[in-house]
Amino acid sequence: MNIKCGIESQYYKYVHGCNNKFNIPFTDKQISLTCGKNDRAAVQLLIYSSEEMIVCSSGDNCFYERGAIDTVRVEVTALGMDKNAIKVFLVGLVEDDDHQLKSDILLDKSSIYVEPNKVQPVWIEAEIGEDIKSGIYTPKIKVYGHRMFDDEVLLCTLSFEVKVLDLVLKKPQDYCFYLDLWQHNSNIARKYDLDLWSDEHFDVMEKYVKSLANLGQKAISIVVSEIPWSGQWSAYNRIDPSNLFEYNIVGVKLNKSGEWEYNFKALNRYVNLCMKHGIKQEIEVFGLLNIWLMEDAGYGKVIKDYDDAIRIRFFDESSKTYEYIKQKDDFIAYVKALESNFQENGWIDIVRIVADEPADPGLFSKSLKTIRDAAPSFKYKAAINEVSFIENNIKGIFDYVPILNCVCSEYEKLKEIKKKIKGKVSYYVCCIPLLPNSFISSHLLETRLIPWLSWYLGLDGFLRWNYTVWPNDPLTKISYQYPSFHAGDTNFVYPGRNGEPMLTLRYKALERGIRDYEIINDFVAKTGENDVVRQLLKKVFLWQDIKELLPESRKSREDLFLLDYEVYEEIVTKLLETIVK
Repeated sequence: MNIKCGIESQYYKYVHGCNNKFNIPFTDKQISLTCGKNDRAAVQLLIYSSEEMIVCSSGDNCFYERGAIDTVRVEVTALGMDKNAIKVFLVGLVEDDDHQLKSDILLDKSSIYVEPNKVQPVWIEAEIGEDIKSGIYTPKIKVYGHRMFDDEVLLCTLSFEVKVLDLVLKKPQDYCFYLDLWQHNSNIARKYDLDLWSDEHFDVMEKYVKSLANLGQKAISIVVSEIPWSGQWSAYNRIDPSNLFEYNIVGVKLNKSGEWEYNFKALNRYVNLCMKHGIKQEIEVFGLLNIWLMEDAGYGKVIKDYDDAIRIRFFDESSKTYEYIKQKDDFIAYVKALESNFQENGWIDIVRIVADEPADPGLFSKSLKTIRDAAPSFKYKAAINEVSFIENNIKGIFDYVPILNCVCSEYEKLKEIKKKIKGKVSYYVCCIPLLPNSFISSHLLETRLIPWLSWYLGLDGFLRWNYTVWPNDPLTKISYQYPSFHAGDTNFVYPGRNGEPMLTLRYKALERGIRDYEIINDFVAKTGENDVVRQLLKKVFLWQDIKELLPESRKSREDLFLLDYEVYEEIVTKLLETIVK
């Protein structure tokens, strides 16, 4: 049984593709991690064999249906730690746009077939509770092997070090970092073949809400009209389109008396569900402003006397048919009803009507004024492509989220404008820029430093459009609309069994980066040494001018970011140890 094992950091991304030589593609590293309490410490175990094998993450019996092959079992223990605090996941590979297989998914199964000369990564994570004693812990990784009915033999024992400091870190619901990952709940219903807004749909959504809450998510996404993104351009894909439509969470009916009735039950239930799990700072409302148009494909305007392409479907009780609101006055009545519902529930102050990338300030201002006149209590948020959009001083916009390219190109102007903005200013990335990002092709340390960059630029947080915007069969093909989109652009998690999301290495890297942001904030709050942190971060931010992050600079990720995880750990360890002192 010629099986080799080694330990790598949690930021290792295995690539299986066109350049895999016939030797072991890793070395066994000595890893030491420093944590607080209420924290996590993770590594990856790498297993390689020149023969085919089955790798198991539990003690369940497992045979291979094609015959006798080596079976490998991973067991992890840590003296002084609760055994339930040690999590072990097999890492699944997905096909990137370049057709190579790359590590991404923390799988929800306990065994996997591995072909010859291929590495199987295993995610190993120690959850550090609040009640654990400070000190040094050494989780032991034992790898056993056998074939068929032979007795297991111990193939190797590996370990890593976890130094727990006497410091309790914040819980995610108490984070300062403003995380806004948009939720696409219609897609969740589709992937699990559930009726929209049914009890079964809410049961599954709750599991996804929990995974967002564990990151420190702040915003609740609500869609209040039909397909505001018009399917994310999928109709233009002649080869492999996907169903990415998002539907109205509000029920609308015209009764026999000719009066409008609105059912906000599902909307209010979802808001309360998110708030139960600590997501309660913002209710972002999509579908009232800046609807995306694809008129040549049929996705155009519905309300004839209104400039924006709002689509509100309703049931006509008299004709027993479904129709769309076609009069501006009926749309205004709907907007007023939405406002009243938020007021009656005491949520109006945290509601934000969102515009996603408005391109025409004049048209946008006109639409916004219509809604403001109808519902004066609403505040607004805009995800924008140019800082100059802010200079239009459009009345009512409270929060701005410029794309990173926009931040970098006009950073000094943005810093001055930010002083006058009443609400929050975060940044976002999407299909652009390529660096830094959270694609399958991205280095995992890029994703970790996304929150670091927010702190360094003096912004409030980070927004991304993607949490569960899966293409039709994400476990088979996650690539979508390449080269306009890059694989992984649409998701941070995958649909798992029993309604549970399968997390990813990218999710874990973002989780770590947000945790780092909170440590940085606490350090500055306790010491006042803002400049010390900036100097430390310059060890990983290698540019001299923020404009070097722009695509036209033609800088590589190695030019822009240090990609040595040990330096990241050294920086955060120094901050943690100073806080403890």
